Amino acid sequence: MKVHETAFIAPGAVVKGNVTLEENASVWYHAVIRGDRDFVTVGRGSNIQDNCVVHVEEGNPVILGEHVTVGHGAILHGCRVGDNSLIGMGAIVMDGCVIGKNCIVGAGALVTQNTVIPDNSLAVGSPARVKRQVTSKEVESNLQNAALYVEEAFLAAHE
Repeated sequence: MKVHETAFIAPGAVVKGNVTLEENASVWYHAVIRGDRDFVTVGRGSNIQDNCVVHVEEGNPVILGEHVTVGHGAILHGCRVGDNSLIGMGAIVMDGCVIGKNCIVGAGALVTQNTVIPDNSLAVGSPARVKRQVTSKEVESNLQNAALYVEEAFLAAHE
């Protein structure tokens, strides 16, 4: 496990195996990250919120870019998520999926195995489908949300 000195792991979170938490990454209460069959990388300024599960399969690591937000209770399994993207609360992203940069995967969405969501897309539903392109305001909101979690992690680490 490689944890940058500015990364935050909340009490009760479990981070095991071949996991890298980059600068200002955060893992919140009762989240589980298991890098047991392949590796997990949580990019700079990214956050894994409460009760998320992040797991890998051999040949399918989890790679989160920079400033990614993974909402409460989401499940990521063997997938890649591009910079500045938001995975909504309770969403499930399966093995082999690639979520592009500046994307939003809606709350409760199911992104089925090997699905590719192009950059700048809003994907919703079960199975998830691209609904439309995200707006510049939505991209900015993604970045602000990730920045807020960097601040919250700093405060939590210094309580």
